[in-house]
Amino acid sequence: MSMKPRNIGEKIVYYSMLGVTYAILLVVIYIIADVVVGGIGTISWEFLTEAPRKSGEEGGIWPVIVGTLYLVLGTITFALPLGMAGAIYLSEYATQGRLTRMIRLAIVTLAGIPSVVLGLFGLGMFVIFLQLGASILAGSLTLACMILPTIIVASEESLRSIPQSFREGSLALGATKWETIRRNVLPYAIPGMMTGSILGVGRAAGETAPILLTVAAFFLPTLPTSVFDQCMALPYHLYILATQLPDAEKARPMQYGTALVLIAVVLGFNLTAIVIRSYFRRKYRW
Repeated sequence: MSMKPRNIGEKIVYYSMLGVTYAILLVVIYIIADVVVGGIGTISWEFLTEAPRKSGEEGGIWPVIVGTLYLVLGTITFALPLGMAGAIYLSEYATQGRLTRMIRLAIVTLAGIPSVVLGLFGLGMFVIFLQLGASILAGSLTLACMILPTIIVASEESLRSIPQSFREGSLALGATKWETIRRNVLPYAIPGMMTGSILGVGRAAGETAPILLTVAAFFLPTLPTSVFDQCMALPYHLYILATQLPDAEKARPMQYGTALVLIAVVLGFNLTAIVIRSYFRRKYRW
């Protein structure tokens, strides 16, 4: 039950915050509605399964969708195990002292770095220094670095929310540290860990700057066959359609259609996070 404001000052703050909340909600609804109305007429089987033609003014976005999925899968492969392992170490194994606090501060700071800076880091580290070239591997590693702090913070908070008695009871019965974590902590922390991780991956799917410098190409005649190939991606494709075509009005339906597919992909990740969280919460109650 929500608490009602008791005096004039509280009422001003309460209704101001309420107004800001509804204003943001209306803006989001307007943006999504505009994209849906503008792009729903473009969505068709041909649009989803054909390659672009005439610099993206015609055809479909099938290679763009495939490239985006490749990048997302690569990002999950690198970021998910590293992020969860880092969170488990910080929460369960690391000595809670000055060094641990500095590591946490560094992780939080890294989470706030602009994506274009991480893109430049990926260009210098993976593309040039490690000589991976502009490739799916370089792009996936860059995106993994971008969402790694989000996964670590979300996973650690989920682990720390588990009551200490769960650990103490298991250790008192003779279980090892890892057995305690695996059987008495992780099953109950998984909903929060997976939710934060998938939301981070959804953010990576919509980023443009990191892939612009490490992997993305506007047009490729064939689908990538190796992690060392470049690929097309929805955010970069949409950026080119919106800014680089000479006849922007003619490409407007393609812009809205691509934007709608991108929103659907990100929304799909968010819904997946909700489903996973609900499943594990029903399975493991405490």
